[in-house]
Amino acid sequence: MNDSAYIGRFAPTPSGYLHFGSLVAALASYLDARSVGGRWLLRMEDLDPPREVPGAQDAILHSLEAYGFEWDGELVRQSDRHAEYAVLIERLFNQGLAYACTCSRKQLEGSGGIYPGTCRNAGHPDRDAAIRLRVPELEYRFTDRVQGEFRQHLGREVGDFVIRRRDGLFAYQLAVVLDDAWQGITDIVRGADLLDSTPRQLYLQELLGLHQPRYLHVPLIIQPDGHKLGKSYRSPPLPADQAAPLLNRALRALGQQPPAELNGATPREVLNWAIAHWSTARIPRSRTLAEAQIR
Repeated sequence: MNDSAYIGRFAPTPSGYLHFGSLVAALASYLDARSVGGRWLLRMEDLDPPREVPGAQDAILHSLEAYGFEWDGELVRQSDRHAEYAVLIERLFNQGLAYACTCSRKQLEGSGGIYPGTCRNAGHPDRDAAIRLRVPELEYRFTDRVQGEFRQHLGREVGDFVIRRRDGLFAYQLAVVLDDAWQGITDIVRGADLLDSTPRQLYLQELLGLHQPRYLHVPLIIQPDGHKLGKSYRSPPLPADQAAPLLNRALRALGQQPPAELNGATPREVLNWAIAHWSTARIPRSRTLAEAQIR
């Protein structure tokens, strides 16, 4: 790949404010793009209005700015892309590649998270129902730039998955694939909690004839109780007055080695050093990293 053609992105969900785990993912994607002179785009994944925290979108933008991040082009919001998602779902449904599912959560209890195909051949109308994509009985594999080879058999380990929810909201798997292709994303750098989602996205890319980007999944930051840092567990938001120290801490979480003199630097100075010294070979090859281990 020509490095000058690199296009990366950061795609936060406004169900809460940015926290330290978000910073690690944002920093990795930013440095991976900027270190090769690539572009870095910002996309707000606001697919789920009931879970969106009022003011979170503005807070996310302000946090990124306070921490020195600069993105290319205009901010894209997935809420502005609903028409594109709807057209594709209708096409997949009409082609028999997707179908309506009326199963409730209670009905699916005991399935181990793998859809058993209850509605696959039921012929339900698409109104007041979820829409599931039929998956092949095939194993999908890819080589992650940090985690190495990852493989997953879609039929046995996932089952047909939802691309539009029963309440009419569009599912992440479909939207992310369409938007990455639309924006020309060449490299996806994100947290390892999305590693398991990648084979579904590979299948969608294949089904739709889309380019497959390269993937790099960084370790999740884990709290003492074993939960990942996240909005669901009320992880503290990023304080603007701690930008430089937290950027340095995020660099250490990514295996980078910022010098001590950067502790008193500005966020921009920290980022400039990090861009010049970025090395993916130093990122821990692990899906999780305990917060207490980051010094």
